Amino acid sequence: MIKSEWKSIFTNRKLLIPFIAVLFIPVMYAGMFLWAFWDPYANLKDLPVAVLNSDEGVEVSGTEVLIGEELTNNLIESEQFNFISVTKEEAEKGLLDEDYYLLIEIPKNFSQNATTLLDDNPQKMVLTYKPNEGYNFLSSQIGESAMDRISAQVNEQVTSTYAEILFESITKLGDGFAEAADGAGQLTDGVSKANDGAADLKEYLEQLASSTIELQDGTKTVSDGIQSAASGSSDLKSGLSSLSDGSTQLTDGVSKSATGAETLNSGIKEYTAGVAQLNESYQLLGEKEKALVDSLAKLQSSSATLNDSANQLSQGSAGVTAGITALSEQLAQLTASLPAEQAAAIKETLKQLETGSSTVSAGLEKLSGGTAALSTGTTQVSDGAAQLNAKYSEAQQGVAKLNESSAKLVEGSSSLMEGSNTLAVKMNEFNAGIKQAYAGSSSLVDGLNQLASGSTQLKDGTSTLAEKSGELAAGSSELAEGTKQLVDGSGTLQSSLKDASEQSSEVSATDETYDMVASPVDVEVEQVNKVPNYGTGFTPYFLSLGLFVGALMISIVFPFVQPVIKPTSGVSWFTSKVTVLAVAGSIQSILVVMIALFALKVETQSVGLFILSTFITSFTFLALIQFFVSVLGDAGRFVAIVVLILQLTTSAGTFPLEMIPQPLQFFNKILPMTYSVQSFKASISTGDMGQFLHSNGILIGFMMTFLLLTLGYFLLVFKKRHSKQTTEA
Repeated sequence: MIKSEWKSIFTNRKLLIPFIAVLFIPVMYAGMFLWAFWDPYANLKDLPVAVLNSDEGVEVSGTEVLIGEELTNNLIESEQFNFISVTKEEAEKGLLDEDYYLLIEIPKNFSQNATTLLDDNPQKMVLTYKPNEGYNFLSSQIGESAMDRISAQVNEQVTSTYAEILFESITKLGDGFAEAADGAGQLTDGVSKANDGAADLKEYLEQLASSTIELQDGTKTVSDGIQSAASGSSDLKSGLSSLSDGSTQLTDGVSKSATGAETLNSGIKEYTAGVAQLNESYQLLGEKEKALVDSLAKLQSSSATLNDSANQLSQGSAGVTAGITALSEQLAQLTASLPAEQAAAIKETLKQLETGSSTVSAGLEKLSGGTAALSTGTTQVSDGAAQLNAKYSEAQQGVAKLNESSAKLVEGSSSLMEGSNTLAVKMNEFNAGIKQAYAGSSSLVDGLNQLASGSTQLKDGTSTLAEKSGELAAGSSELAEGTKQLVDGSGTLQSSLKDASEQSSEVSATDETYDMVASPVDVEVEQVNKVPNYGTGFTPYFLSLGLFVGALMISIVFPFVQPVIKPTSGVSWFTSKVTVLAVAGSIQSILVVMIALFALKVETQSVGLFILSTFITSFTFLALIQFFVSVLGDAGRFVAIVVLILQLTTSAGTFPLEMIPQPLQFFNKILPMTYSVQSFKASISTGDMGQFLHSNGILIGFMMTFLLLTLGYFLLVFKKRHSKQTTEA
């Protein structure tokens, strides 16, 4: 089956050409990406950056200083970027037209601000940096780093200038010391007078210290009272807030109550009208009830008479029946002498007569029983009607009283409606008043809080005043003693100033001195596992990406499941497919290694480990994609693309793992590209054998797991599709 697979590839141009083409996919992905990003900073000199110099310069000690012009020239000569000096109009238009990625603007007061170091309000030198981030965001980030270096250069230049001026000032200071020595003699006379004034000042300050203690006690009492008022106003505001909310709810309730009162009044009017109609109906019903009772009494009397008549009729019917029976017996003797036909007719007639008489007798008995029941029922109905008539009379009296009370009910509901409307109006006025009180309480709280804050400051101030006045009084004693010492020291000052004048004249400085002051610190960088350029840093990421895409493309041109010939077993079927994929993966790995080592000249810690990482990574990705595509078909390729997307964002091949969103960090440990990137880093940059063995061990685990799963799938499919056919054959 392996031979058949390869034969089908080499004999079918439609399969061979795409198969060969996809072998170069990893080279195209990894090689093109790495080539493009190998060392982008090497071409910064081609990045156009506009420089707008609006500096007007300044004159210092008779010398014109043009720091902006000097900075512009230095930038252009540095060739760090393609710096272009432009006018204001060219700068604005060029930035909008995307002729420049960045604009560095030197303001007109740039040199002027450099001379304000010793002023009361020194002004910083400001450089305006304007990136066109919409044109290219990365260029703006690079520009920010460049601006930091430019700012450091300007700082160094300005500091050097300041140092030169400072040393020149020290030389001039020597002349000042000589003049100061002359002034020290005059100072001695003045100090003597100050000594006399210090004694008087001591007495005044002692009186001030005792007075400020009393002031401190009074301000403390005031501050405590204001703090209590502020606390109470806050409680008042809180209470009014609650009252305002309650009054609003109460107002809404009263409004609803007024509306309900109107509805109640309307309903009561309808109710009283119904009661009046009910009263009339009960009067008419009473009259009809009396007529019904009379009729029922007559019916009771008639039913009793009917019952008596029915009993008599029943008794008569029984006598008729007995007579017919006796007649039948007597005619039996008579019919014996008659002709047979006549005798039969007479017998038949007597029989019918006897039957009818019996039927009539039975019906009359039932009639007698029914009339008896009717008589009993009419008696009960008559009694019930009499009771009902009595209750209707009582109900009629109650309805009449209810009708009389309806007028008072209508009057009360009208009063309730008017009172509810009045209450609703007053509650609105009350609610408005509460809101005004709440607003006033807010102002009161703010005012008292401000007053409390001020009282606290006043208290602190008086405490400080009391404390400092005591210290001042104590210091005045020291001042008096100090002025005595100052008289003696002024003579010493005069002699010392003469010595300082002689020493300052000996100070000298060179350009090296100025540079040392401007930049006293140099930084030495010691790199661990140095990465020479961007391309080397991105190689683990882009190689992993290229090998994964190459494996995915193979699944498009090479059938992962469809056999060339009928398989004899699931193992041989699986082996024939895996063998082709292993060769394809090996070719892809060799091509990637050749491009990386010989075309891009990637520097590795170990060429052998780098090659081994490439092969293991390629085989792992092929095993993963083979499983998904074999089991799921086209849906498996979609799953593989999803896995690729998750790997690209979570493998930490570009940004550190800690810089990606926390939910995505979960996928870092469970996807193979994480370990392929770590394996490549170990073989290219760090040389960490522990990391190399750990990462490749996990990759081999992924590979073996997916190969075993795929083998299981082939065995299952073979059993379902081909095992019966093989057995039959």
